[in-house]
Amino acid sequence: MASTLELALLYLVAAVLGVVVCRSMSLPPMLGHLVVGVLIGPNALALAKDTASIKYLAEFGVVFLMFVIGLEFNLPKLRSMRSLVFGLGLSQVLLTIAGALLGNALMVWAFGFTATAWQLGWQGAVVLGGAMAMSSTAIVVKMMAERLELESEHGRRVIGVLLFQDLAVVPLLVLIPALNDSGRGMALALAAALLKAALLLALLLAGGKRVMRWWLTLVARRKSDELFVLNLLLITLGLAWLTEHAGLSLALGAFVAGMLVAETEYKHQVETDIRPFHDVLLGLFFITIGMKLDWRPVHDHWPLVLALTSVPVLAKFVLVAVLTRLFGAAPGVALRTGLYLAQAGEFGFVLLALGGQHGLVAPQWQSPVLASMVLSMLVAPVLILYSNRIVMRLSSSDWLLQSVQLTSIAKRSITTQAHVIICGYGRSGQNLARLLDQEHIAYMALDLDPDRVRQAAAAGQSVVFGDAARLQSLMAAGLARAAAVVISYPNTASALKILQLVHAHAPKVPVVVRTIDDTDLERLRQAGAAEVVPEAIEGSLMLASHALALVGVPMRRVIQMARDARDARYGLLRGYFHGADDRSDELQQERLLSVTLPAAAACVGHPLGQLALHAVGVRVVSVRLAAGQVRGADDALRVGAGDTLVLSGLPEPLALAEAKLLGGD
Repeated sequence: MASTLELALLYLVAAVLGVVVCRSMSLPPMLGHLVVGVLIGPNALALAKDTASIKYLAEFGVVFLMFVIGLEFNLPKLRSMRSLVFGLGLSQVLLTIAGALLGNALMVWAFGFTATAWQLGWQGAVVLGGAMAMSSTAIVVKMMAERLELESEHGRRVIGVLLFQDLAVVPLLVLIPALNDSGRGMALALAAALLKAALLLALLLAGGKRVMRWWLTLVARRKSDELFVLNLLLITLGLAWLTEHAGLSLALGAFVAGMLVAETEYKHQVETDIRPFHDVLLGLFFITIGMKLDWRPVHDHWPLVLALTSVPVLAKFVLVAVLTRLFGAAPGVALRTGLYLAQAGEFGFVLLALGGQHGLVAPQWQSPVLASMVLSMLVAPVLILYSNRIVMRLSSSDWLLQSVQLTSIAKRSITTQAHVIICGYGRSGQNLARLLDQEHIAYMALDLDPDRVRQAAAAGQSVVFGDAARLQSLMAAGLARAAAVVISYPNTASALKILQLVHAHAPKVPVVVRTIDDTDLERLRQAGAAEVVPEAIEGSLMLASHALALVGVPMRRVIQMARDARDARYGLLRGYFHGADDRSDELQQERLLSVTLPAAAACVGHPLGQLALHAVGVRVVSVRLAAGQVRGADDALRVGAGDTLVLSGLPEPLALAEAKLLGGD
């Protein structure tokens, strides 16, 4: 038997390999944990047979998952989404469980001997129904964030249903153990569990918020990161231990701990500190789930696995789409919501494992159901990726609505020329729009928040509802006629997609990209960004400017230092372009000059290094190719007709350099 250390090392190596493979295939890491669990488990390579040694670590994974979910359930958020959470979400979970009960009853009626052989009672049907009602928050939210759909019409509905599904796990964790009794005993056990849960929750939520805020404030005043993290672990595991000894579950206590912390001002710091523990331990949990999958019954009963995969996915898609439509959504929105929620979820594994522990789900059911859940989660990214095509085929009205939306965008932009397309109308986008208005420069902003778009449009601002990462929206906004595109939100994946679209359909239009830091600077530049503006650098410059001014450095010197720092960082801001309103004290400072090379220029076809502009005291800052791409000053770069050279130097040397370039001397 392997030692505990050897098992832990095996789990960690398997987890690392699984995550690396999934990341390279753009799949959620959770699927990698499940697959490596199957491979190293006792039913495959049998590298790990003693799962009891690692069982408690896996349980901790569920505890921290419930704690993170509890952090999201603050009361104001639930109130703002109550119609979606407690209307659409509640209906979906209850009807899914009812559908599982009905399906089990029909199977017993039609194939009584088969149902008896598989030993699936109504209690097991409740467990399976609860497991199938869950959808994968990790997969869906990640993909919606990448596709900029969190604030879309279907995105808000998907988030509302996912929130209720996560919340529904709490009563299901209380209900499932009580189902193990029969008749009057089950009713008494369930009533006792619900009473204890209600009393414990009332006690914790009534005075717990004040105690939690007081305690975390006391700890935070010690200004020790180690002490703060240790207290988080103590609070989470302590409340989990308390609820377990009250006859409930570990997960319920962790959920309550998260809710209490969510009501304090330390919520965001806690989310950051707890994330590493949550991710690592949850990965171990999914590995142990994968180890329970026995491929032999899956192989022997593959028609059942296919049925358990396809039927619930199809039924769940239809159910969610119909419910979403009944709650007032458009057909296209309803279909997208159904497609996004059709798969199984991480909490389904928790409920299935709990049902197996209490003997409600027979062992012969667990492997086929587990395999079907994994398969449905593997299909989920494909359904989301091709959701638009599927919806367009199923709903002609959605095609019409999209056409109307694109027409409204085109109608607003049809009279504009040389305008700026602003992708995202948050704070940065709105500040940019105000500056453009002051300079009387036209702009067209695209945003996916319907409330923001409605309010801004009512105020007379040029903003429309549209996805900037879609070619149709960009073209409708007048991409071919635009002077520039500005991506005002820090999302590298979306920025790369927009850069690809602009480079393919309007290569002469420059794109400015906002990022958090310099991490993806080279990727964005290689994709064609004219300039990348990291928030961290701009924030540090402003911080340094204020600090220097406060300690007595003259303001003129502070401004010059900030300008020099920007000159060193941004190629397009080195110096300044000459204008009629320049002050007299700026006339002898370094400035910029753009020179577009005509076809007749003698320097066309020669490398930059051969032009010897440095001999006259001028340097080349950047080169904007005729195709629109901005390149750095590379001596080996051959300039061509239509290329624009951005030169930096004093006025007289710049005049000499311009004459040299255009005259061919």
